[in-house]
Amino acid sequence: MRRIVLLTIVFIFSVSSWAQVDDPSSDDDWWEGRVFYEIFVRSFYDSDGDGIGDFQGLIQKLDYLNDGDPNTTDDLGITGIWLMPINPSPSYHGYDVTDYRAINPDYGTMADFEAFLQAAHDRGIAVIMDMVLNHTSVEHEWFVQSRARVPTYADWYVWADEDPGFRGPENQVVWHRAGGRYYYGVFWSGMPDLNYNNPDVTAEMYDVSRFWLEEIGVDGFRLDAIKFVVEDGRILENSPLNREWLRAYHEYVQSVQPDTLLVGEVWTSSAQAAPYAGDMVDIVFEFDTAEAIIQGASFGIKSPIVNQLELVLELYPPGQYAPFLTNHDQNRVMNQLSGNLDAAKAAASVYLMLPGTPFIYYGEEIGMTGTKPDEYIRTPMQWDSQQPNAGFTTGTPWIRLNADYADGITVADQADDPNSLLNHYRALIHARNATPALQTGNLVLLDNASGNVLSFLRQTEEQTVLVIINLRNREIDNYGITLPEGYTQASLLFGGDGEQIAAPTSGERAYQPLDVLPGLEVLVIELR
Repeated sequence: MRRIVLLTIVFIFSVSSWAQVDDPSSDDDWWEGRVFYEIFVRSFYDSDGDGIGDFQGLIQKLDYLNDGDPNTTDDLGITGIWLMPINPSPSYHGYDVTDYRAINPDYGTMADFEAFLQAAHDRGIAVIMDMVLNHTSVEHEWFVQSRARVPTYADWYVWADEDPGFRGPENQVVWHRAGGRYYYGVFWSGMPDLNYNNPDVTAEMYDVSRFWLEEIGVDGFRLDAIKFVVEDGRILENSPLNREWLRAYHEYVQSVQPDTLLVGEVWTSSAQAAPYAGDMVDIVFEFDTAEAIIQGASFGIKSPIVNQLELVLELYPPGQYAPFLTNHDQNRVMNQLSGNLDAAKAAASVYLMLPGTPFIYYGEEIGMTGTKPDEYIRTPMQWDSQQPNAGFTTGTPWIRLNADYADGITVADQADDPNSLLNHYRALIHARNATPALQTGNLVLLDNASGNVLSFLRQTEEQTVLVIINLRNREIDNYGITLPEGYTQASLLFGGDGEQIAAPTSGERAYQPLDVLPGLEVLVIELR
């Protein structure tokens, strides 16, 4: 049974602009109105001093993410959480699961998880969890039994008596020796791939999914590495069998809980990722768009962003993708932007104003840094520079923190600074939450006279807003925007620092709501 209790959350920016977060039960695509936040539980907040983040710590920090009070805007304002793997695992990251129906004891108990889930739901926050369908740990009992050739599990994994010899999509070793035979694992020897050509494996993973949806009450799954789930001979990714399996899985979870959200990780080009959106998963992460936004923000130019968005408009059904900047597998965005705070603000402005369902990687909103190896892009959240270990733990953290927490890269140091990256994120998210067209509206790209200004419409049947983003931290006085016919009235919903804006004329070819557009300005203007 679904346990989410959604509050009416109202964020007021002006007397003429407000909206509420929709109740998922009233709309099959409830996620389109939300902003998700990716959390690595191990690194978020440690409640008991053992150096490892946990669910009780998450509960204590929920007010930072969304306090559930419609009259405040000093929380981040997110309305969805994606939890990286929370199942038992021998690895710190959790992507090699040993028990799909249990909670990693490092993070607490099932009761702790359910308390977190209820606390999130009470604040109107939906929760999805990582579901690792492609592979298990070599320590999973299924694999132990399969390696031992116990009949029940003998073909739950892909085995060969002789080394087939071929390598993976990135020329990696995919056949690993064990017990005089070879098993297939596309990522590494510690994560053997499940054999979904065996209907018993499919039935088991169906039931695992049912357990979390029906008995525990999560709102959906982020599906890891879905282009690899079902191989077909030497077709190791994006096989027709893979697509067929995912369609059936999507149908199954919809039969269990019709409003379940499935988010697919298809780390590939937009052209190859887009076909998964719709009947295989509800939305996919848009990796090429992330790259284009980072490139455009780095140089303060709109062209890479516009070119990619034009492609996205061609490839995807409206809204069926997830814009983001970076995640737990990539060097943090602040490193990719060479520490440029202005570029970080510009990048955030772009992806949080786009259609789709945006995802924020924890710590991105304060400018946390980190480069590979992977452990160092998943370091503890930096809460407070005045406390030991950045306020993450009173004990010894599971991994060292980034040293820059002493230089103001913390929540506490940025919370009251109106010019901080944190408050930039807060303002953008609350603006999105307060504006229906920003949540679910279609995208119409608009021409303008400046290579440093991105301009577009977001449109629903009830509302049209014009979004103008200055990608540079300098004033621009020649950015005239070409508007469609029919708009003659304008109301400023966000940005502009209270300035009076000019009204457009119908079909105006050089509309400038402000004579001079300030550096890094984001304007959201309702047109009528």
